[in-house]
Amino acid sequence: MLIIERIRRVFRQCIAWSFGLAMVTLLAYGQSGSSPDKPEKSSVADDPAVTMFPHSATARYWISGQDNIIFQYHPSFYAKYSGPNSLRPQAEDATSNVSTLFLGYQLTHTTEVLFDLEEASGGGLSDALGLAGETNLDVVRNPLLSKAPYMARVMVREIIPLSKETVEVGRGPLALATPLPVRRLEIRAGKFGMADFFDVNSVGSDSHFQFMNWTIDNNGAYDYAADTRGYTFGVFAEYRDRNWAFHFGEALMPTVANGPDLQWNLRRARAENYELELHPRIGSNRTTIVRLLGYENHANMGVYRDAVKNFLAGLTPRPEIRAHPLWTKVKYGFGVNMEHVFTPELRGFARWGWNEGQHESFAYTEDDESFVFGADFLGQRWHRKLDKIGAAFVSNGISADHQHYLELGGLGFLLGDGGLNYGRETIVESYYTAHVWRGLFIGPDFQHINNPGYNRDRGPVLVPGFRFHLEF
Repeated sequence: MLIIERIRRVFRQCIAWSFGLAMVTLLAYGQSGSSPDKPEKSSVADDPAVTMFPHSATARYWISGQDNIIFQYHPSFYAKYSGPNSLRPQAEDATSNVSTLFLGYQLTHTTEVLFDLEEASGGGLSDALGLAGETNLDVVRNPLLSKAPYMARVMVREIIPLSKETVEVGRGPLALATPLPVRRLEIRAGKFGMADFFDVNSVGSDSHFQFMNWTIDNNGAYDYAADTRGYTFGVFAEYRDRNWAFHFGEALMPTVANGPDLQWNLRRARAENYELELHPRIGSNRTTIVRLLGYENHANMGVYRDAVKNFLAGLTPRPEIRAHPLWTKVKYGFGVNMEHVFTPELRGFARWGWNEGQHESFAYTEDDESFVFGADFLGQRWHRKLDKIGAAFVSNGISADHQHYLELGGLGFLLGDGGLNYGRETIVESYYTAHVWRGLFIGPDFQHINNPGYNRDRGPVLVPGFRFHLEF
């Protein structure tokens, strides 16, 4: 009965939010100046078949929204022992709900202002503790944060044309201008998520339509700058040519690991991110993209080896990664991100990530080395062209220093079973997304996790789930 009542409560909230957004969208669309006798140009992002309401492709403003509800459950599983940050071995369920309102306005053909308002409620299994590959990307990692709506993104986008030739691109909530110069420089400044622009993958990056696991939708070893909700302030610059692009980002780091507050003193903390994007031609009429990532974080980070030494010397009751003087340390890492279109229905992707693993996991998850591959398949074969099925496998690992720290009872911001019998955390996830009507999508998800939290003494864990998504 408790689960049923929770579902009813979430649906009531969803319906109320959806009705309000619908009224705003209908009013804005009615005032767009478009003539019903002359349909406007559309794009994939604006296709009325996959949104509740059509979006103008020529208006200077943008209004849209999403609501994503995820139900997850795991039955009881074997655990030799548990600690403060363990995935609980008792059966449990959790529901998350993320609602987003996207607003944008084109000041000129080359200047845009974008603003997103978001609300996150509910939570994750075991308060999103005990796994490097947390099962729900929508979960806010600090259950004590306010449930009130918050500003997720606010940024200015400036496009600097470097060629007269243009290319038609899809319009969406983070990019309004179309067409765009083939060769151009783009600069964005404000608040955004680093994962909005770095390590993006069209097959595995969207928890609203694709996979749900943190280390499948993102590179687990990419400890990108973010506050607890996943956002930061910074500057993003992109140079784009026909067959390649280069990205650079400078962003603020949190004051403490997984903290809600950002450090504004760049001498104490900051993050530099670099990514080279290549579009090699492999065969005819095939699309391949390769992204090479590098990053370095400057922050007040602890060192796993020092924390262990202090514990063995009797200076702390257990290894404590935060027990150190105020200092600025540097953590760096690399990543490779590939995607390829095999047929019009079948796409594949793979990621590899690594960081040096000596300094504490600080912003994303506790993962020092990760490898993932997977694919999705459109439902055209069974006459459901907007349906999609996907499957992926990920293997996560941590450094020897990180292992020793957890083995002796140390706690990270996500992990800490009180002990550790190390083994790589491996996860298989599969999903089906069904298009019901216009902007309504539903579908089941299933995850199987071996060695949760890198611990052979716990698991395996089965996590079935179900997603309800509205696209306005």
